[in-house]
Amino acid sequence: MTIVPITSPDLDAAEVSWFSALCSDDYRYLGVPDGALRSSWEHCSDIVKEAEAQGFRNILCPSSYQVGQDTLSFVAGCAPITSRINFLAAIRCGELHPIMLARTVATLDHMLEGRLTLNVISSDFPGQTEDSAYRYRRSHEVVEILRQAWTRDRIDFEGEIYSFKGLTTDPAKPYQQNGGPLLYFGGYSPDALELCGAQCDVYLMWPETKEELAGRMKAVHERAAAHGRTLDYGLRVHMIVRDTEAEAREYARELVSVLDDEQGKAIRERAHDARSLGVSHQAKNREIADDEGYVEPNLWTGIGRARSGCGAALVGSADQVLSEIEAYQRMGIRAFIFSGYPHLDECRHFGTKVLPELKTCSLPQAYGRVPAVTPATPLGTGERR
Repeated sequence: MTIVPITSPDLDAAEVSWFSALCSDDYRYLGVPDGALRSSWEHCSDIVKEAEAQGFRNILCPSSYQVGQDTLSFVAGCAPITSRINFLAAIRCGELHPIMLARTVATLDHMLEGRLTLNVISSDFPGQTEDSAYRYRRSHEVVEILRQAWTRDRIDFEGEIYSFKGLTTDPAKPYQQNGGPLLYFGGYSPDALELCGAQCDVYLMWPETKEELAGRMKAVHERAAAHGRTLDYGLRVHMIVRDTEAEAREYARELVSVLDDEQGKAIRERAHDARSLGVSHQAKNREIADDEGYVEPNLWTGIGRARSGCGAALVGSADQVLSEIEAYQRMGIRAFIFSGYPHLDECRHFGTKVLPELKTCSLPQAYGRVPAVTPATPLGTGERR
């Protein structure tokens, strides 16, 4: 049951991604700092290598100034230590001069031989707050300049913020053909939906009830259709998967068993997106959840007590989690970004219990952006054990 028309209606596989906790977002007990899990090159690159070994097709590398590492530098460092996994690198529009960003992205794309996707971000810069409409206008211009750099011989752009004339694109040509790296985007405001509908390829959502997700998909599809475009859709959600539902629910309780609510609030508020519309919807999920924090039978909102942004987890047995993923696929969702606490441990749980049952793909390859440098056959059989 596809909710809206999508770019890849005939694709019977999903891009299943993991998350590298660059932003000091890794815990054994949620909200309790653990030196061994701090954001470091050693720890975060170990997450990347484990995700590749488990067979995940992409990995999100987020961006935040206060906590963590520089995203693009981290991705560059991962190029020589990986060979199959794609990288979903967050780019904060306006943070770098757009022409230099185009060159940086092209350099990364060549280093990774096309294993690069981009997560477009429009949030504030450290130490300043700007009007939301202005930030999205800037992002529109940055993305349009990137596309010119990737698809034309020269950049000719006249906008409200940036202006370039007759600039050669030779230094900014990416490895990928047919438009450069895929652009993923998440946002909830009207300006955000307009940016995604006009410019991006995959609309990412945070966990809500399926009814709410369907509404998000319809809203952004309307904006894409106004530009004669379709999109694909993705879901970013945490995972707690165990052999039985009882074990998974028990681990969820244990994960927040020593969480101090004031500390959790401080963690939520340190993020640049702490006051965004999307974050407010995650808070609403917690308000309408049951006494144990479940807003749907297997969707637990307890994660959001100590995390800004994606604030819920799928909790259950391998079969239950697989059934939920299949339900999302029937809605038309083609990209999934999973994570869990601690990230290495949960990567292994999901990678051994659920991932082998999923038929997976690389969206850049499915879209013909890059040659099949990784095996074209699915990593999972797509058959239930």
